[in-house]
Amino acid sequence: MIAAQDLRPSRALGQNFVADQNTVRRIARLADFEPGQLVVEIGAGLGALTLALAEAGAKVTAVEIDRHLIPILRAQVEGLDVRVVEDDALTLDWPALLDDHDNDGATGVAVPASTSPWVLVANLPYNVAVPVIVRVLEEAPAVASMLVMVQREVGERLAAVPGTKAYGAVSVKVAYYATARLVGRVPPAVFVPRPRVESVLVRIVRRDAVAVDPAVAGPDRLFTVVRAGFAQRRKMLRRALVDVVDPATFAAAAINPEARAEELSIEDWGRLVACEDSPPQL
Repeated sequence: MIAAQDLRPSRALGQNFVADQNTVRRIARLADFEPGQLVVEIGAGLGALTLALAEAGAKVTAVEIDRHLIPILRAQVEGLDVRVVEDDALTLDWPALLDDHDNDGATGVAVPASTSPWVLVANLPYNVAVPVIVRVLEEAPAVASMLVMVQREVGERLAAVPGTKAYGAVSVKVAYYATARLVGRVPPAVFVPRPRVESVLVRIVRRDAVAVDPAVAGPDRLFTVVRAGFAQRRKMLRRALVDVVDPATFAAAAINPEARAEELSIEDWGRLVACEDSPPQL
């Protein structure tokens, strides 16, 4: 198809198309959606994964930024329960996109997002993977789960747990909204063009409620402290947070001031922020 259409995959857009039917069917299976469920796909490209999602019974909204691919994608999915949207996942209006999901008059009947949770499936370039996932977690509560294919190092950061090398501010951000785990690896050989990096599949499931009660520790303040801690991750917290957190807060929160940022769970960070105005227990 690439040759027939005289396409030149864009490095700037991180275009590596999946060209293996077993892989796209595996992704559709691991996304764990029911027939008739609403699925939004980011970076639909030439439609290989889109077809697998539709084949599995999803009602698909396929988002693609490359205007050169839009006509090809539309032709690929013609007659299927697929709505093609030309937009940028980094800037699109998520609530508007997910509210307007009658598939342009396709077979399904529109159901309010609140009663029909969305599943997101995507093959994400490394340079936009984290911003896209964070935007969805922050701005699209109708998305109940995600199955994303990302560069291995990015996937390990998304799913990392406290005490591991990959654990960082992004891991804490994901843990605030959801649980995440690696569910598979994808070899470079299934892509065209073949990337120089390994890829993994990460399943992210939104929590029923965020891990830290916003009334106890506001998210803006919480993540200001988290970022400060990981900005100097080799330092003990009492040094890394010297300009951010009052020393007395560590005792109030029962947090070891000599610990390092990578040792704290999302609950620990929440307790640290929640106790900022509390006196230490003597």
